[in-house]
Amino acid sequence: MMKQHPILITGGTGTTGSRIAKRLIERGYQVRIASRRTAVISGAEHVYFDWNDESTFKPALEHVKRIYLVAPVGVFDPSPYVFPFLEEAVRLGAERVVMLSASVVLEDGPVFGKLHQAVRQQFPEWAVLQPSYFMQNFINAQHGLAIKNEDKIVTSAGDGKLGFVDAGDIAEVGVHALTDELPHNTNHVITGPQALSYSEAASMIGSVIGRPVKHENISLSALSERMIKAGLAEEYAHFMAGLDEAIRNGAENRVTDTVLRVTGRKPRSFSEFVTVHADNWRREAEGTL
Repeated sequence: MMKQHPILITGGTGTTGSRIAKRLIERGYQVRIASRRTAVISGAEHVYFDWNDESTFKPALEHVKRIYLVAPVGVFDPSPYVFPFLEEAVRLGAERVVMLSASVVLEDGPVFGKLHQAVRQQFPEWAVLQPSYFMQNFINAQHGLAIKNEDKIVTSAGDGKLGFVDAGDIAEVGVHALTDELPHNTNHVITGPQALSYSEAASMIGSVIGRPVKHENISLSALSERMIKAGLAEEYAHFMAGLDEAIRNGAENRVTDTVLRVTGRKPRSFSEFVTVHADNWRREAEGTL
């Protein structure tokens, strides 16, 4: 790929987008981050971008051949926002799109399903990243405060297991999908090296921080209510809670070799993640053990 063409990163201030941007810059690529707030990433160009404002699409896409696509977050059907963007990308000559999705989303399913099809049909070069649940969920708003303040993880997933994956490993797969000479033209289901239940994850965290951490399993309706109170739209909250039911029934109980096969290195284990991030769950009086 000719490095004078910037690689466009939508969601460039987010969990995977920011990591991909930094790795691309380290490898000598020009990076353009499209977002509403300015990204604090040295070496990256920033353009104002708003999914609700189609006039921001063209400035973001000019001279771009490759795109990392993160659809609007928390939207049950993002296709009305993303389809016009993809049409403009085709018109302006974009050739490759690498899209972030999720491992539990089906090709004909809600949220990202329509976008899978659009990316595959409209671009000669493409990849869809379908990671399992991020390890970072345990340190961000989803579970981080409940672990730190209440010693618990709350889900409706029961004893279902997931191949929790580090965001850095997702980013490495994304960088390869964006920059490898040959397009991947496939869906990448991305997991960590081990499938764990939330109870097992809680036990591992507790053993490192020196306090027992428990998994509290609640009903789907109760989980939906928690998500709505946290600010999610009702329809999207019901969808997200429904994913826990799928997990409980075994939908995420798998481990893939995607990270090793695509990047040449093993994915980070959950035990390593917990050790590195233990201070996120320690209380002020505890200090470092």
